[in-house]
Amino acid sequence: MHGSATAQVLRQDGVPDLATQVHRKLRSLIVLGQLAPGSRVVESVVAERLGVSRTPVRGALHQLQREGFVVSRESSKRAQLIIAPLSREDGRELFWVVGELEGLAAHLAATLPEEPRAELVCQLRVINEGLRDEARSPRPDSQQIFDLHTRFHQSYVDLAAGARLLALHEVIKPQAERYRRFYSTALGGAIEPSVREHDLIIEHIADGRAEEAAAAARENWRNAAERLVHTIDLKGELGGW
Repeated sequence: MHGSATAQVLRQDGVPDLATQVHRKLRSLIVLGQLAPGSRVVESVVAERLGVSRTPVRGALHQLQREGFVVSRESSKRAQLIIAPLSREDGRELFWVVGELEGLAAHLAATLPEEPRAELVCQLRVINEGLRDEARSPRPDSQQIFDLHTRFHQSYVDLAAGARLLALHEVIKPQAERYRRFYSTALGGAIEPSVREHDLIIEHIADGRAEEAAAAARENWRNAAERLVHTIDLKGELGGW
């Protein structure tokens, strides 16, 4: 398990404490869309459904607020917690932040010794060819595209990034994944440009050109941000008020 910027506490037996377990469960439900954007979060209801007391739920919700998965909405009587809406500006910012982090990871990947770098490049090429084939399929599978895209970027991040970069990436990337999951079907037709952008990342890592690899990774995510914003403009923001 990578280090994390989230508040994770381990018991003496190495098992995460209850608040951390609840945090992970809720974050997973949010990222997977099983807790819909804009839906109200009631502490007592969450506790009952998860079969825990309200104390770990309260701690988990505070952490999710700090991470941006849950936000406070003012009502006529008091503030209410809701699952963060998916807005165009938030999506663009998240994709840009992920691009900066993965740009640094791509830079580090391009400076790896020749043998592990060659193995990484081979792996990236196989994944990207899978993406290309799926994009050209008569009926592209949006889940397959999502999984391959995630594997592509995670491959060079996991291999090259240090503990601090991994911790930051672990917190931010799931927030961007919410957008990709909700809009993956609509974005399916836009995967070809991303595949070509991946080709550049691979080429620069293969040649050991660190600055160019970083720039290519950043550009990939910035272009993805604009594709996302265009899709949101067409489909509408989710969970807004």
